[in-house]
Amino acid sequence: MSVINYGQLLQLAWPEIILTVAALIALAADLLFFRQSALRTRFLVAASIASIGCIAAIFKLLPGSSEGMLLGGVFLSNPATHLVQIALLVIAILTLFLSVDSTFTDHVGEFVLLILLATTGMMFLVASQDLLVIFISLELLSLSVYILAGFDKRSSRSAEAALKYFLFGGMSAAFMLFGFSLLYGFSNSTNLVQIASAIHAVPLNPLVILAIVTTVIGFGFKIAAAPFHFWAPDVYQGAPTPSAAFIASGSKVASFFIFFQVLVIGFAGAEGSATLHHFQSGWVPVIVTVAVASMLLGNLVAITQTSLRRLLAYSAVAHAGYMLLAYVAHSEQSLAALLYYVATYALATLGIFGILTVTEKQLGNDKISDLAGLSRRAPFLSACLFIFVLSLAGIPPLSGFFAKFLLFTAVLAVSPGSKLLIGLIIFAIGMSAVSLYYYLRVLKSAFVADPPADATPIQSPMLLQLVVGLLAAGVVALGCAPDLILNQILKVIHASGL
Repeated sequence: MSVINYGQLLQLAWPEIILTVAALIALAADLLFFRQSALRTRFLVAASIASIGCIAAIFKLLPGSSEGMLLGGVFLSNPATHLVQIALLVIAILTLFLSVDSTFTDHVGEFVLLILLATTGMMFLVASQDLLVIFISLELLSLSVYILAGFDKRSSRSAEAALKYFLFGGMSAAFMLFGFSLLYGFSNSTNLVQIASAIHAVPLNPLVILAIVTTVIGFGFKIAAAPFHFWAPDVYQGAPTPSAAFIASGSKVASFFIFFQVLVIGFAGAEGSATLHHFQSGWVPVIVTVAVASMLLGNLVAITQTSLRRLLAYSAVAHAGYMLLAYVAHSEQSLAALLYYVATYALATLGIFGILTVTEKQLGNDKISDLAGLSRRAPFLSACLFIFVLSLAGIPPLSGFFAKFLLFTAVLAVSPGSKLLIGLIIFAIGMSAVSLYYYLRVLKSAFVADPPADATPIQSPMLLQLVVGLLAAGVVALGCAPDLILNQILKVIHASGL
C-alpha cells in the first residue's frame, strides 16, 4: 500500500496553499475592516491582497521550484504544470483588476474569494493524472464559477445564467463520472497511465468506447464545444462582466490542458482512426466530429448575433473547434501550439470583456449597434478593441494569426500526406474566413458607423485602461515575436515528458 509523504505534498502544494490563504485574508479584510468603505476601495483592497497572493504563488512556480510526483500521478509538479499554473494566476490577477470599478455586488470579499478558489481548483486540476483528483478539482472549479455566474443578485439574466450553467454542468459531471467509473472498472485504477495499459486492446471493448464518448461529453461542456455548448451564450450574456471574462479565459486554459492529458495519456492506444478507408473506433473520430461541429455551428450562428457577448460565446465554440485539431495530432508540437493558442485567445477575450465593463455601464447594454462611433467617443478603448477583434479573427501580425498558423502546421506535420488532416485544415481555414464577417461587423460599428447625435465621450478609469492596454500589448507582442513563449512551451513540454 502506498504511503502519502505529507511533507512532500506540502512542499509541492505551496502555491495552492498560498492562494487559499490569500483568499481567506481578502475575505476577512473586507468583512472586518472595509465593510463600510466605498465600493471601489473595497474592490481595490481585496484585489490587491489577492494579487499579492497570486504573485507569491507565481514566485513559488518559477524555474528552480520543487518538482516531483506523489502516488504515481495523484499530484505532480513539473515544468509544464508550472507554466500552465502561472498563466492561470496571471489571468486571475487581470480579472481581479478588471473588476475594481464594478458595481454589481456589495459582497466584494466573497467575490474575490470565489475567483481565487476557482483558480486553486484549476491549479490542482492541471497538476494531476488521477481521475479522482481531476474530478474533485473540476467540481471545485465548477461550483465556484456557477456562483460567480449568478453573483449579480439584482439581475434576472444573471440568475438564469447561473441556473442553466448549474443544470448543464450537473448533467455533464454525471456523464464524466459515469465514464470514469467504466475506466476504473476496466483497469482497477484511477491513474491515467495504468488505465491506458488496461484498455488499449484492439478492437476496443464497447464499454471503452462508451467511456470515451461520456468523457468527451463531460469535457466538451467545460470547453464549450458543440453540441455541449448550450450554456455558453446565456452565461456569457447574463453573468457579471468580470465573471464572464474569467469563465471565458481561465477555465478554458485549464480545461483544454487537462482534456489533452486525459485523452493522450489515459486513452493511449485507443486513438483509432477517422479516415474513410481505414476507419477504426477510438477517440480521434469522436474528436474530429466534435471539432467539425463546433467550427461549423459556432461560426454560422455567430453571424446572426446582435449582442457582442453572445457573439463572443459562439466565437468561443468555433475556437474550441480549432483547438480540438491539436488533439487529433496529439504530438508535442500540437500541445505547444494548443497552449499558445489558448493563452493568446484568453488575452484577447479578457480584453474585450474589459472594454465591455466600460461600455455596458455607460451605454446600458452589449448590443453591437450601440458601439457606433466608439472610435470617436473612446479612442484608446476602440484601438484596443481593434487589436483584440483582429487577433480573434486571425489577422497578421497579431497573436491570433500565429496561433492558428502554428496549430495548423503542427497538425499537418504529424502526417503530411493525410487526406483527413488536410481536409480538416482546409475546412478550418474556410471557417476562419467566415468568421471575418462577424468580427468585421463589430469593427464597422465601432469605426465606421456614426455615433448618436447626443453621444458624449465615454469615460473609463485609468486602472482599467492600464489593464486593457497591457492585454493589447501582450497580443501584439506575442504576435510579432511568438518565440517569446513558444520556445519555452516546447522546452517545458519536452522536459515534462508530455
